[in-house]
Amino acid sequence: MTDYIEKTSKYVMGTYSRFPLTLVKGQGSRVWDDQGKEYLDFVAGIAVCNLGHGHPAVTQVIAAQADALVHVSNLYYTGPMAILAQGLVENSFADKVFFGNSGAEANEGAIKLARKYSYDHFGPGRHEIICAQNSFHGRTLATLSATGQDKVKKGFDPLMPGFSFVPYNDLPALAEAVTDRTCAVLLEPVLGEGGVILPDRDYLKGAKSLCRTDKLLLIFDEVQVGMGRTGTLFAHQFDDVAPDIMTLAKALANGLPLGAVLATEDVAASFTPGAHASTFGGGPVVAAAAGVVLKTLIDGRVLDNCRQVGEYFINRLRSLGNKVNGVKDVRGRGLIIGMELEYDGTEVVKEMMQRGFLINCVQTNVLRFVPPLIVTEQEVDLLLAALEEVLKTK
Repeated sequence: MTDYIEKTSKYVMGTYSRFPLTLVKGQGSRVWDDQGKEYLDFVAGIAVCNLGHGHPAVTQVIAAQADALVHVSNLYYTGPMAILAQGLVENSFADKVFFGNSGAEANEGAIKLARKYSYDHFGPGRHEIICAQNSFHGRTLATLSATGQDKVKKGFDPLMPGFSFVPYNDLPALAEAVTDRTCAVLLEPVLGEGGVILPDRDYLKGAKSLCRTDKLLLIFDEVQVGMGRTGTLFAHQFDDVAPDIMTLAKALANGLPLGAVLATEDVAASFTPGAHASTFGGGPVVAAAAGVVLKTLIDGRVLDNCRQVGEYFINRLRSLGNKVNGVKDVRGRGLIIGMELEYDGTEVVKEMMQRGFLINCVQTNVLRFVPPLIVTEQEVDLLLAALEEVLKTK
């Protein structure tokens, strides 16, 4: 309803350039607006609804848990948190988990944990973290300071000190950036907001080796690419390298606000009572939902579909790119896929929306496709037919 748009514009701070579209319902890979128009959703809440909209098992457990217990704080134990933590640990490199509410909060926790660990083991003064250019780690002051994109930092000086930046996929630059003040390296296993940039085959392993040599912690930000997005439960598993700390959020609870910091036993030991906290983190409802998400992904069929449809999608996009003008590159892994254009992609996004398809654009010219992991090849074909029509007009 236009009334919702007017009220949002009047009463909500203008931090988003929203499309003139009010969504009211979702099911699977599809959403509907308040006029009844159907859209195929290749945004999925920005890589959040990995199991799609209205997943019956997730909906059922949310309703049941909300009826039983919603919130009691972290002063007490609750079952859903314990079960979720066990599942995450048993299916990852980690030994311990800290729960928060968002990706930015998870990355804040990882930054604090890395600094606290370094302080505990090496004393003061060793607190700097090396990050990648074009990275994105969040909008809080600390995570903004750790983000390698100047455009999101403008107007927020002075930023938090203690971060340096090197080109992604450049191991010599990473090695050269290490000083006696460095405590950790923070990397995304795939740059998402940076344009869907994949690491070279030896990059993450090389970063791990460097960290071991220099006694640094390796942090992987899997907020966008974790929980099955790349076809493995965690993106770093593709490269067969484990971090010391990993952050998760977005798809962890399929749309409910939940973030997590996972760490090895030795590193996690630096978070003692009072060192960090979150009032809402890991609450019963979101933890119960995340438990269903994790169980569904571990089952494997969704990950199989992600890999199969993702490969099909990438190959079809590359074929399309050979038939139209202005496509520089198609890249991706699983179902995080980017099509880099030679021109601004904003109008492509708008024209696709008019045709009933939701996509988005990052770095001004990279069309990003992050549909639910349950998307079908037939749904991909529908999008590709519309995309071909749009791109042939450019």
